Amino acid sequence: MSLELGLDTFGDVTTGYDGHPLPHAKVIRNVIDEAVLADDLGIDFFGVGEHHRADFAVSSPEVLLAAIAGRTKRIRLGSAVTVLSSDDPIRVFQRFATLDAVSNGRAEVILGRGSFTESFPLFGFNLSDYEKLFEEKLDLFAALIQQEPVTWQGTTRPPLANQRVFPPIETGHLTTWIGVGGSPESVVRAARYDMPLMLAIIGGEPSRFGPYVDLYRRAYEHLGKPVRPIGVHSPGYIAESDEQAREELWPDYKRMRDRIGAERGWPPMQRAEFDREAATGSLYVGSPETVARRIASTARVLGTSRFDMKYSAGALSHEKLMRCISLYGSKVIPLVRELLNDEASAAPEVLT
Repeated sequence: MSLELGLDTFGDVTTGYDGHPLPHAKVIRNVIDEAVLADDLGIDFFGVGEHHRADFAVSSPEVLLAAIAGRTKRIRLGSAVTVLSSDDPIRVFQRFATLDAVSNGRAEVILGRGSFTESFPLFGFNLSDYEKLFEEKLDLFAALIQQEPVTWQGTTRPPLANQRVFPPIETGHLTTWIGVGGSPESVVRAARYDMPLMLAIIGGEPSRFGPYVDLYRRAYEHLGKPVRPIGVHSPGYIAESDEQAREELWPDYKRMRDRIGAERGWPPMQRAEFDREAATGSLYVGSPETVARRIASTARVLGTSRFDMKYSAGALSHEKLMRCISLYGSKVIPLVRELLNDEASAAPEVLT
């Protein structure tokens, strides 16, 4: 089976050699260097998330991705995710169309509602309109990517009457994914708009998302259309050995998880939970061999065509992230493809 392998980051604020948090500006420059390394290693995709809070440095992914485009040659560039609900679909389209132009056709966008809500009060939106904002704005964005004059009316922004939006996508197509965290309604919505599905699996065994994959495929069968690609976004970290990877990641991962968990009413993370997620859950941490086996297993179980590993984790240093990226590109990716190719070649021949 064919599997694309990418990396995602939220621009987590990392620590320097003195143990103190780096300035946001330095973190942003470091992310550019991380993306350049990913391009040099032949990694397929580099995604940057959008957040509006102190522990993440990136609030404008498209600007950062444009800077990355100027220093890379082949890697595809996109969001992870764009919080469409608190943005204007026309401006989102224009920014990604511009990114697509400066990157020579390498732009993608992953649209979602996001798991953080800071952007809603920041830009003057009411959380009580959470569902309506995303549904209406996605409807408009779906019309925009057709690149025809748009006539549209809703309740969340002024209507459009036979309006063209510029710049157009040079190739006529902007790859647009729907990011889904586990809602059946969101899965069906992605199929209804004929967009690829990106599953954000950040906890538990990946196989529990199998019913959502089946639902997505059944929705396409009902629509009478060929199914679009399915991807997975999950956290991970790679070092030379399983023990080294777990021991390096654990302190920073726990601090990040507990900080976010305190805002959401979650109990502090225990080491047993961390080890369980690393062994059988959705935390791809370990040696290149261990991580490769787990990625290949997820791709096989869910039938996905893309896997994006969120390699940044709290204050984990830039130097460790660069080493993780190097191991991912030079060792994990070849091993994953070897495993999947071996499985494909070992499948019994079907006589016709």
